[in-house]
Amino acid sequence: MAGVVVVGAGQAGAALVAKLRNDGYDSQVTLIGEEPVPPYQRPPLSKKYLLGDMALERLYLRPESYYAEAGIDLRTGLRVTGIDRAAQEVVMGEKRLGYEHLVLATGSLPRRLPAAIGGDLGGVHVVRTLADVDAMAPGFQPGAKVLIVGGGYIGLEAAAVAASRGMQVVLVEMAERILQRVAAKETSDYFRALHTRHGVDIREGVGLERLFGDGHVSSARLSDGSDLDVDMVIVGVGIAPDTRLAEAAGLETCNGIAVDAQGRTSDRAIWAVGDCASFPHQGGRLRLESVPNAIDMGECVAGNIMGRAQDYVPQPWFWSDQYDVKLQIAGLSTGYDRIVIRDGGPAVSFWYYKGDQLLAVDAMNDPRAYMVGKRLIDAGKSADPVLVADAGADLKPLLKP
Repeated sequence: MAGVVVVGAGQAGAALVAKLRNDGYDSQVTLIGEEPVPPYQRPPLSKKYLLGDMALERLYLRPESYYAEAGIDLRTGLRVTGIDRAAQEVVMGEKRLGYEHLVLATGSLPRRLPAAIGGDLGGVHVVRTLADVDAMAPGFQPGAKVLIVGGGYIGLEAAAVAASRGMQVVLVEMAERILQRVAAKETSDYFRALHTRHGVDIREGVGLERLFGDGHVSSARLSDGSDLDVDMVIVGVGIAPDTRLAEAAGLETCNGIAVDAQGRTSDRAIWAVGDCASFPHQGGRLRLESVPNAIDMGECVAGNIMGRAQDYVPQPWFWSDQYDVKLQIAGLSTGYDRIVIRDGGPAVSFWYYKGDQLLAVDAMNDPRAYMVGKRLIDAGKSADPVLVADAGADLKPLLKP
């Protein structure tokens, strides 16, 4: 029997194959990854690993020996070039591999600067893979000048690492404020102040016009006409779902590879999980870029491959580490109309409401607020805004039935 073939050896693919084996799936399982290393964690790449506080082996999700011991055929450094849906085979150059179930866990691709404005110069980096971070690490030297393009979480995390290493950091964000696409003004204000205290020069409403250099970047011109001398540039302007294989195979896409509630694509023999998959949610479609979503969706689809017929119901949560601040986010803030602030000194949280309904919580060094908010949101419950705003009030009673 051809069994299961998973294309993409990231967090979602690794979670799926482990769940198959843990639950007793006894047919062939093959996990194919383009990178020459076993599946690894991505979040520490731009933080502990880049700082040199985490060894390569600690990045690995499981020891290399696990895959052979579990009967998982892990193939690294291998690129799938096509899908033959009629023959139910994946194509890898001259080689083919048959499947009963194919899972696309192709993840996402970082958006890069166009070559026309200097995006192909040496010293211009994105933060996505182990190779990306290994390439930029030598440039993280005290006194070096770095320009970070993009004020989302990736850009801010890179800025925190660079500032912690004693680099001169300028961060530009074309929107009116950092984190504008993903967070409330209150969260933006909090992190702007945090980075400013650490010496980061944040310029909002300012974009990059172009980069200059003879082979290697040496200067940048911004949209406000100012020029900067730079030693390196880090681009954090978002990611896009990797739908290339799916589109070439004629699968339906919609801001990602479109799947049904159980994770199947428009071809019933093919599934999709993780960053690359968009699934039905509240009358529309949702695509989540997070480690928890990758794990939960991968495990749900593993069960469905084994016949469980279970709909995937996301319980979104995210996190970001910057300096000594741990941001924990529960829920999705889309559609909020007011923010309730809970300020307990070092611990602060912002609670997003639509009318009387709690949608999301941003908690900075406030794990209790995050835990309570997440449990309420996951249960579809709300919280009294007056109680939430009272930093001296105990939140635990909110969890009582």
